[in-house]
Amino acid sequence: MSASVRNLLPLTGMSDLFSAAGLTPEQPRPLADRLRPQSLSDVVGQDHLLGQEGPIRRMATAHRLASMVLWGPPGTGKTTIARLLAREAGYEFEQLSAVFSGVADLRKAFETARGRRATGRATLLFVDEIHRFNRAQQDGFLPYVESGDITLVGATTENPSFELNGALLSRCQVFVLRRLDAAALETLLERAEAFEGRALPVTPAAREAMIAMADGDGRYLLTLAESLFTLGAGAGEGPPLDVPAMSQVLQKRSPAYDKDREEHYNLVSALHKSVRGSDPDAALYWLARMLAGGEDPLFIARRLVRMASEDIGQADPQALLIAIAAKDSYDFLGSPEGELALAQACVHLATAPKSVAVYKGFGAATRMAAATGSLMPPSHILNAPTRMMKSLGYGKGYQYDPETEEGFSGQDYWPEGVERQVFYSPRGEGYEAEVKARLAQWSAMRRAKIDPGPH
Repeated sequence: MSASVRNLLPLTGMSDLFSAAGLTPEQPRPLADRLRPQSLSDVVGQDHLLGQEGPIRRMATAHRLASMVLWGPPGTGKTTIARLLAREAGYEFEQLSAVFSGVADLRKAFETARGRRATGRATLLFVDEIHRFNRAQQDGFLPYVESGDITLVGATTENPSFELNGALLSRCQVFVLRRLDAAALETLLERAEAFEGRALPVTPAAREAMIAMADGDGRYLLTLAESLFTLGAGAGEGPPLDVPAMSQVLQKRSPAYDKDREEHYNLVSALHKSVRGSDPDAALYWLARMLAGGEDPLFIARRLVRMASEDIGQADPQALLIAIAAKDSYDFLGSPEGELALAQACVHLATAPKSVAVYKGFGAATRMAAATGSLMPPSHILNAPTRMMKSLGYGKGYQYDPETEEGFSGQDYWPEGVERQVFYSPRGEGYEAEVKARLAQWSAMRRAKIDPGPH
């Protein structure tokens, strides 16, 4: 600050300087904060929890709260619900963030809550991003929850069953907040327009695109709306913005996708099950979602190779070759061109006949191999490179199948004393229809060689 400005301060006062500049001394609050609901009834999109028969609504009405974990995507109202729940139930509200708080902050909050309880007042301790506390810190809540000194309300975007201690989870109810649908987001836009006293400067099509941009995040939608109101267009200063014009001034929200957390595994599972379920359109959608979220395309390629072996197998032997070719194509081309090869493989796998006969057969063989230990192969199929091995009977009686009259010897290839097993049993999907017929023919020939009598 210059000396001339400092000299003016005693005469004019800081507020006068801000007024002269068209500013206010306070930092302007974001529109999303100014539009925070003032009661649980104002919260949109969570009627399953906050409606008249909703469990959280019933707690608030009874003025008796249980510890809970609010699990849901960003911008769905977790912090707002906790604050309003404390207000409507008559609890003192304390808030901590697991990102910025440490042991000293927790200890202070617990001591304050214990002091309040001694005077007959209850405390709702809201912990944002509770999954970021380590296991020891999470265990620190247990005695205070059990004693009733605090009612814990934790908020998380991550699956609590993966991120929170079992002991803490057993003392909390988990409530799942839903991603805001288009109707709930439209309600937020209408509230923003009523608050501003003017309509958003966009066409109806751009309004729909704006809702899609928010991707279920109410806070982000209001941030977009605030940006448009700031532009001033549409209020006599220019035509409403269409979709292309709006897209130039607004940034689409990045998809909710974290490559090492639950959303990653959810989408991988959706892709795999869509392929297994022979739905190429759903498979392409989940593939596109993963790529849009920043997934490593080579990770997807590895999953496609696994699907080709696990779910298709011998029903379409080409599937594995195509999956590997897609991986090689991506290696060669990179993004975005190589992604089309992944899409091609994805569609081929989804439309291919499915068989788990090899998958199940290999599993059964693996279990038997573990159970039978170190049994030797029968001596007639052992190589005999030395005279001693020949004298022991190695290779004696072996028949070379390609040179037999039928191209099939029917010899026994199992360890001595082990009965023949059937691990691979195709049902006849795709190419395996031919394989099944061939196996049946060989089985009949094998029985005939063992028992050459009439059949």
